Amino acid sequence: MKNYVLIVMLLFIFACGQEKKVPQLIPATNFEAEADGKPIALYTLKNANGMVTQITNLGGKVVNIWTPDKNGDFGDIVLGFNTINDYLKTTEIYFGSLIGRYGNRIAGGLFTIGDSTYTLARNNGPNALHGGIKGYNNVVWDAEQPDGQTLVLTYHSPDGEEGYPGNLDVKVQYKLTNENELKIEYRATTDKATPVNLTHHSFFNLKGAGQGDVNGHVVQINADKYTPVDAGLIPTGEIAPVEGTPMDFRTPTAIGARINDDFEQLKLGNGYDHNWVLNQSTDSLTFAAKVVEPESGRTMEVYTNEPGIQFYTGNFLNGTVTGKEGVPYLFRGALCLETQHYPDSPNKPEFPSTILEPGDEYYSICVYKFGVE
Repeated sequence: MKNYVLIVMLLFIFACGQEKKVPQLIPATNFEAEADGKPIALYTLKNANGMVTQITNLGGKVVNIWTPDKNGDFGDIVLGFNTINDYLKTTEIYFGSLIGRYGNRIAGGLFTIGDSTYTLARNNGPNALHGGIKGYNNVVWDAEQPDGQTLVLTYHSPDGEEGYPGNLDVKVQYKLTNENELKIEYRATTDKATPVNLTHHSFFNLKGAGQGDVNGHVVQINADKYTPVDAGLIPTGEIAPVEGTPMDFRTPTAIGARINDDFEQLKLGNGYDHNWVLNQSTDSLTFAAKVVEPESGRTMEVYTNEPGIQFYTGNFLNGTVTGKEGVPYLFRGALCLETQHYPDSPNKPEFPSTILEPGDEYYSICVYKFGVE
């Protein structure tokens, strides 16, 4: 009998030791606000493995993502803020945002469809960037949370908003799966031909938000080619091979290994801020990129049906923005991997078209899959 009791006690102790560590969350607070006559709120998604993300319907911003490291300790891996007021007063920073109606740049803020030329709001020198002065990152979306792992956001973008033609109805679903994926699906319809290029703009640091630079992060991008840019970071129209250049991430390479090389494209972007042309073998999900942070062991894989991915290394962060827990966000303190069509496609007929026609449905998917190794 004594042996039986001892065995039961040992099994109980062992089981307790095997329990998943509970993330020590430092949750975002003070998100009760209103803008555009609509309430702003914060929504929490949690999966069966204890992974948590919080998302606000202000711009569909991912406020935090809590993932475990190789020791099972949870950390928040995206830059952002802990209060809604900080987001409301930093409208030109895209931390965690949904981007639209057109992600990335359109040269001169102009494009033509048929016989009509459209003039957009210019918010990046002479160019239009990420949807304009008030892109989708700064509007209040209607939100519905059908279950504890899903958030659905909808937005009616009126004809002429930021200069874009057509009424566009957009639906975006965030789902935190039990495979530790943050799956983002975009759908849109229009009543007039219009360019559409929706994407997501989380700033990732797999060591933890504000925990130094990302130069040691090891990146792989599934692309043989990229689109070089001019001084305004507008694609020249060329699709160039990565072979023999610092743009070659076909094999895993640390960000800092070549970012300061004497290479014109890196000088123009002050680092990596370019679109890579993905090696697509199917119209459905394609492996786009992988990031490994050696110290924490955290990994992130990216999958998409889009033809391109923008890789950005936080080159415009400079320590003047104070984020969560009062930590300044430093130069190259994060990376972005934004699945997309190519920048300036409306003015580059040689690029895949981004024009959505009435009667058609826009569909895009981006999956961020988190793990450890």
